[in-house]
Amino acid sequence: MKKRTKIIILSAIVLLLGVTGYLNVVLNNSVSNSTGNNNNDSQTTASYFASYRNDRESTRDQEMLYYDAIIANETSSEAAIKTAEDARLSLVKQMDQELVVEGLIKAKGFDDCVVTISAENVNAVVKAKQLNATEVAQIVSVIQNQLGIDSIENIKIIPIE
Repeated sequence: MKKRTKIIILSAIVLLLGVTGYLNVVLNNSVSNSTGNNNNDSQTTASYFASYRNDRESTRDQEMLYYDAIIANETSSEAAIKTAEDARLSLVKQMDQELVVEGLIKAKGFDDCVVTISAENVNAVVKAKQLNATEVAQIVSVIQNQLGIDSIENIKIIPIE
């Protein structure tokens, strides 16, 4: 019976992931079709940022469901529950850090940006045709101050128009 519960939970998670992917494709196609053939660069850029945020949110929702399923499953070992709880807390912290950094970069005068934080790298995609040295320094400063990063080697800043 315990294996059956695990299989049902994992099947539900896989099904939800499939539905999320399908809806993402359908919604992206409807956004593309509604803008018609008159796409200008600002619509494409706005669509990029919105699409990226939606994809990131969907992926994180799936991760949270996965962690919650492990934590709630009575057959999960103490180690598995602890690992899932730690991973869940780490993800929440990462989401908060990304949100704060994005807000501070926007406060520096940039129209939009998305930030991703991984174990080795921080990537900032900024809505700008190009960035001068002062703007890059502002973004790097925000990232270093908020995330406690000493080296700039693992900070990637990507302007898109």
